[in-house]
Amino acid sequence: MKKILKKLMEGKISLEEAEKSLKSLQIKEIEDFAKLDTCRDVRTGIPEVIFAENKENGDLIKIINVATRHGRVMVTKLNQEKYDIIKGQLNLPEGFKQEYHHRAKILLINHHEIEKKVKIGVITAGTSDIPVAEEAKITAEEMGCEALTAYDVGVAGIHRLFSHIRNMIEEDVKALVVVAGMEGALPSVVAGLVDIPVIGVPTSIGYGVGKGGFTALYTMLQSCAPGIAVVNIDNGFGAGVFAAKIAKQNIS
Repeated sequence: MKKILKKLMEGKISLEEAEKSLKSLQIKEIEDFAKLDTCRDVRTGIPEVIFAENKENGDLIKIINVATRHGRVMVTKLNQEKYDIIKGQLNLPEGFKQEYHHRAKILLINHHEIEKKVKIGVITAGTSDIPVAEEAKITAEEMGCEALTAYDVGVAGIHRLFSHIRNMIEEDVKALVVVAGMEGALPSVVAGLVDIPVIGVPTSIGYGVGKGGFTALYTMLQSCAPGIAVVNIDNGFGAGVFAAKIAKQNIS
């Protein structure tokens, strides 16, 4: 991109030629099954994100190998079995390293440490909600946030919550991601205690009428405590991105 802009400034190419060249940089086609947005990181602060679920192993390997030529990459919803199959077939550029987080089901591929300038908090109602919370945590960290965590502090024993909330407020977190399955009440409780944004994440943990996470989703959407935004069921990634974007607004 810098080379193209330099040529434009020096009068070596026309404005139309520069525009065409910049557009060609933005999308990288891989055969007939993928089109990569190679400028996503520069444009949005979010690295190229590859959703692994339902992708053929061979296609996933090709996408990762091409994407890493353009910068850092996150692979989400990548289970341990699939990672074990593909990890030895990744052809990464020099200096790039892969780091797999099995609980979050996220593979990070990067060539440098991400500087963490601001803090968020990640809270779960139960231990079963931790994988989704870890997805939010790892995502926010990759976007430049330090994530403080408090797990298994739900409404079944609400006294467990208060010391963690106090600590996070003292640490000056800028947003809270609150992850809950079952009846999904915890985000409402937290939002009634703090003066910062709360992102509710319903999980598919539950049974009976709670099966699939819809009860938790409806509870969060129907919350009487103001200041809650709600993402989709099991969408830890989306919650992590939203929390990081909120938090980074406070960086001077």
